[in-house]
Amino acid sequence: MPVSTTALTKKEKVALEARKFIARVYGWMAVALVLSAASAFFAAITPAVYNFLWRGRHIGFYVLVAVEILLVVILSATLQKMPVGFAGFLFVLYSVVNGMTLSAIFLVFEITSIYIVFLISAGMFFAMSLYGRYTKQDLNSAGRYLMMAVFGLVILAVVNLLLKSNILQWIISLVTLVVFIGLTAYDTNKIVRASELADGSEVFKKAAIYGALELYLDFLNIFLSLLNLFGKKR
Repeated sequence: MPVSTTALTKKEKVALEARKFIARVYGWMAVALVLSAASAFFAAITPAVYNFLWRGRHIGFYVLVAVEILLVVILSATLQKMPVGFAGFLFVLYSVVNGMTLSAIFLVFEITSIYIVFLISAGMFFAMSLYGRYTKQDLNSAGRYLMMAVFGLVILAVVNLLLKSNILQWIISLVTLVVFIGLTAYDTNKIVRASELADGSEVFKKAAIYGALELYLDFLNIFLSLLNLFGKKR
């Protein structure tokens, strides 16, 4: 009996740490989404910020995009070397900056349309997260192909900056939607597998932040793709 009790206690500890890890991931993601929504709305209704971002040659917008890229690179490349608090600060800062760059959606699309698309995006994200959480299939090979598709989409988006083709933009939005729906399942599955090894250490606390960043980007790409495809413009 003592042996089985000890084994059960270990299992319970493992399960508890796994739940804590997953809770941290989705907690960080939720905070980032709330901050992004708030900063986007603030930028859209504040004349000084709006002028900084969108007047003239949109220099302010491009500066913030450069800051976003820099923050993601820093988080990706040096996450394991920085304290948890600083990693969390950078993630929060990224979500605020990203929200400001997304403020244009309030100027282009009707507010009701934004809310509806957001709810649809949340439903799709939740469904694919559940699939990634409970599927018994190995999603590693699918993840590799999906990441290749992301690089292809980036190239197409850059090309379309020159072509300014509405048809190509529609295709990019549709493919982006499909790719990030798949990535939601893949990233969730990866986070669940990581949670099985979680021990509450600083390493896993930082891993939770990185997992939140991945899911945050998955959700935003689903939302923006649906908005571009079905959103009602002003």
